[in-house]
Parts: sequence; C-alpha cells; structure tokens
Amino acid sequence: MRQNTVKMTTAQFAELHGVNRRTLHYYDDIGLFSPCQKGENGYRYYDASQSIVFEYIRMLKELNMSIAEIADYCKHPAPEKFLQIADRKEAEIDLEIRRLKRARNILKTKKAQVRLCEGLPDEEIRVEACGAVKISVLPYDFSGDDLSRLFTDLKSQWGIEQIRMGIGSFLSLDKVTAGSFETYDGLFTYSSGSASGPHTFVRPAGRYLCGYQKGPWDKAPAMYQKMIDYARRQHLILTGFAYELGLNEFAISSPEEYVTKFMIQIDDPC
Repeated sequence: MRQNTVKMTTAQFAELHGVNRRTLHYYDDIGLFSPCQKGENGYRYYDASQSIVFEYIRMLKELNMSIAEIADYCKHPAPEKFLQIADRKEAEIDLEIRRLKRARNILKTKKAQVRLCEGLPDEEIRVEACGAVKISVLPYDFSGDDLSRLFTDLKSQWGIEQIRMGIGSFLSLDKVTAGSFETYDGLFTYSSGSASGPHTFVRPAGRYLCGYQKGPWDKAPAMYQKMIDYARRQHLILTGFAYELGLNEFAISSPEEYVTKFMIQIDDPC
C-alpha cells in the first residue's frame, strides 16, 4: 500500500514537537538528525514519519545521554548497543525514582510539621502516644563553634539526604533536671529504613511528655522546667533522654516564629 508523506518546514516540525528551530538546525549541522529533503533555496523539509526517531533522540537526551553518545548510536545502531543503553538507563531511572521518593517523603514530613505549627499556641505541654522510630545519633556537646567541621562530620556519618530530614539535639534527663544546659549529649536525625550501625537505634514506642515552644532557643531552659513541673503535678515518671527538634525553620522569616518540639519518654509500668 502506498504511504502518503507529509512534508513540513523546519518551523512546522519544530512547532509539532515543541522545540526551537535552532535545535533542529544544530542537530542537522552535526549530523545527528537531518531533514529528509533540502530545497534548492536551502530550506529544510521534514517528513512526519521522522517524528518517532526525533522523539527517541529527545528521550535519550532527557536521560542525560550526551549529544556525542546519541550521535554515535544513531550512526551505528544495533540491537546489542540498544540493549546496553536500555539496561544502563533503566538502572539510572530506578536510582532516580528512589531518590525522588525520598525527597517526596521529606516534603510530606515537613508539610505535616509546618501545618502542626500553624495550629499551635505560643507554648503547649501535652502527653502524646508515639510509635517506635529509628534514629541515628552523633555525639556532640556544642562546646565547639566549628560549624563547617560539624557539617562535614554529619555528611560523612549520615549523608545529605538524611540531613534534609532535619537535625535535632538531645541531652540526658539528669542534665534537664539539674538545669545544666551548657553541654548536650549529641545530635540526632530520623533515619531511613535502611540505616544501620552502632549509632543507629530505635527510640521506643510509648507515651512521651511533649512541649512546643515558639521563639528562639534561649526559651528552652524555661520550657524544660515547665515540663518537669507538669510531670510532678501529674505524677509522671520521666526516663531516658530529652529530644529537641525544630519544626519549621525553613518556613519562617523571624526567630520569634521558630517552633521547637521537646520530647521526654514517660516510664509507664508494664
């Protein structure tokens, strides 16, 4: 059966595929993708049947193949070469999907934290039932001021994506009850499911005494004292460490809007 051809100018072909005409000129100049016909006046004419090949080229470029790599394949196509490219790009896509899923989880967590902050008063203390959660810790007492070195250590221990989950601090309950806030015991972050090692453990499920404080960190000692007083009035026995985590640091314009969450586990009888 005879197949009708549809000739298009460079402008028409570019509009059909949503690209700039200069892209088509460049691809023609380097021999990557050329029109099916060039008129005596120098005009380029493309056939509609070339569209699928052009879209394959665009797909490979979107998958971060260089123009040189794409051109080499187009000049010498072969099943074996295509399968090698496909296998490599599938693996890269799988890695990117996992990375994007982790980024989405971070965004969902941060959205939930910011929405929680929007409904909080300037100060609140309450008991919350919390599930078990895996955390990674890094010993650090806040006595030094080399933040660049600290960030380097955090990247080495946890990796950038883990840092993006947020970084909190913790100190012993003994220091809290003694009002000793000069040195902390370390930093923590909520770990991904695959994290493991000597500095990764599960913070147990149970009831936690939680405090929410709006404003700069210098209000933290007063909040801890109020939490201790609350526990005494309610006959709650506290145990373990006290954990602090900023909830909205990326969504505020003033330190006065900063919200910190404080958590101390309640020692409930079995």
